[in-house]
Amino acid sequence: MELRSRIEADTIAALKTGAKDKVSTLRMLSAAMKNKQIDKRRPLTEEEVVETVRSLIKQRKDSVEQFAKGNRQDLVDKETAEIAVLEVYLPQQLTREELEAMVRDVVAQAGAQGAKDMGKVMKALIPLVGGRADGKLLSELVKNALG
Repeated sequence: MELRSRIEADTIAALKTGAKDKVSTLRMLSAAMKNKQIDKRRPLTEEEVVETVRSLIKQRKDSVEQFAKGNRQDLVDKETAEIAVLEVYLPQQLTREELEAMVRDVVAQAGAQGAKDMGKVMKALIPLVGGRADGKLLSELVKNALG
């Protein structure tokens, strides 16, 4: 099932079960997708829908960090719940071990020597990962491998 259709079906199911928080989060996601579609002036591709979900998760994680600094546990809990709802729509994430193995392989293939070759390694690695890992974690693993 196409991701957009799955989101719409899950919204309807959440409405029927009365899951207000989930409905709220899914409507926010639908609105973000609609806005992006209007900006692009065409229907979104599957990849663009995933990118939108990823963007919303990143925003929520930034908010959690800020709310934690401000001692607003109620808002931290709300944002964390939204992240959990949104993460369901991301492709299966790679484990840290799988990522480390990929980084080692790419570093060896690229013949990277040190930190100056990080860009070359990342350029080769990002298409392999295909959005199935957090960019921050990926960057950290590459730095460690080249370190």
